[in-house]
Amino acid sequence: MDFEEDDPCSDSATSMDSADEDDGISIETSNYDNEEEKCDYSIINYDNLLIEMNSLATDTSAVIGISPDICKVLLHDFQWNRENLIEKFYEAGDKEKFLESHNVVDDDGALKCRDKEGCCEICYEQDKVYGLSSDHVYCDNCWRNYLTIKIRDEGAMLITCPGLKCGKILIEKMITAFISDEIILKKYKKLVVNSFVQSNLKLKWCPALDCGRAVKVPHAECRPIKCECSMVFCFNCSQEWHDPVSCDMLKLWLKKCSDDSETSNWLNANTKDCPKCHVTIEKDGGCNHMTCKNVSCRFEFCWTCLGPWKPHGSGWYSCNRFDDSESKKARDAQERSRAALQRYLHYYNRFVNHQNSLKLENKEKMLQMQQRGFSWIETQFLKKAVDVLSECRRTLMYTYAFAFYLKQDNMTNIFEGNQQDLELATEQLSEFLERDLEKENLVSLKQKVQDKYRYVQQRRTALLEHVTEGREKNEWSFTVTF
Repeated sequence: MDFEEDDPCSDSATSMDSADEDDGISIETSNYDNEEEKCDYSIINYDNLLIEMNSLATDTSAVIGISPDICKVLLHDFQWNRENLIEKFYEAGDKEKFLESHNVVDDDGALKCRDKEGCCEICYEQDKVYGLSSDHVYCDNCWRNYLTIKIRDEGAMLITCPGLKCGKILIEKMITAFISDEIILKKYKKLVVNSFVQSNLKLKWCPALDCGRAVKVPHAECRPIKCECSMVFCFNCSQEWHDPVSCDMLKLWLKKCSDDSETSNWLNANTKDCPKCHVTIEKDGGCNHMTCKNVSCRFEFCWTCLGPWKPHGSGWYSCNRFDDSESKKARDAQERSRAALQRYLHYYNRFVNHQNSLKLENKEKMLQMQQRGFSWIETQFLKKAVDVLSECRRTLMYTYAFAFYLKQDNMTNIFEGNQQDLELATEQLSEFLERDLEKENLVSLKQKVQDKYRYVQQRRTALLEHVTEGREKNEWSFTVTF
């Protein structure tokens, strides 16, 4: 995970004046999207995440009387829910037993072995040794090497004592005391911040490459998030926003598109199994007289009907065994496989087509018009049109994943009608934006573009509302269970 350590984001620099009671992240409305509705989530950069994490640990320390470094370990166990940690701490009653149950020792226990001469349990040299207890002590050099490997090579945030089956967790103070390499220390801090985000139910990293921002929501749920890097993603699954499909449906669809399940479909459609030993055979010649290539089988059969070849006599290119029940079952299975493959390819090809169009849409139109002499303000309607076009492309893309899993009924017919309307309107808007718009009168052009993208928005809204209504009323019938 790469993190951005630049200045706070310019458009919605997140102020950290007030901390959320339960998880330590302040919320400020983001206004980067120029939409009438205000966002109820905040975008937070790496520096502010580090500040908030340390602030939360310090505040917790003041309440329960344990050092901030130990509080970080405890908060990690409680998904950075301060209130829950404090409640469980006072319910336990015994501080030492509570810390022991979470595999941590207090600061005095962590430092009591410093400057003590002894035998290092790793290199067996006599030297000053250090450890979490007198039973597991190591020299400075062995500690440094151990921690470096854990951080640099294993990416560990919670690091335990190297003693066999010890399990005691090292606090940050002890780790930074042995590590002097700035690169290793920097990576360790990033690992700690990453853990802070990943273990907090209301925080998620933006999945865009090299973004490094996190988003904070008031409630964890499946919902669209627009980061300041322009990435629009689902908070629940961290995939690109995928309305109208659910997270579970998207996961199943992407697996189907990426794994070798469709290779199996191709094999089923282009090869046949030996009727006797079921080894897969591909026809590599024109003759229908097949001999199984399995040396322990060598069964001879007809490629057309899958029946034994011997009854065919001399009919090398014609088959008169079509009424054979076993052969008919084999042929029916082959046809079903071909039909399943064709159905999948129908939806997959359209899914990919809109995906490619989304990447290739002309997003430089506004810049071109500015270069022709139009002002930035005058060309904002084109930016809105391109944004709407991208939204509709993305929605259409996922409608084909949704349709693939639908059973055919009246709801499906209505959905396909809405899908067709949206697709037609989207293509018309795309075609219009591909024209040489510089020749158009600006006032007339603005009216035409606005009329077109508003209509496209209406069709997209109608489709999504129909899907949502059907989901709420449990009216959709799918070919698989989600």
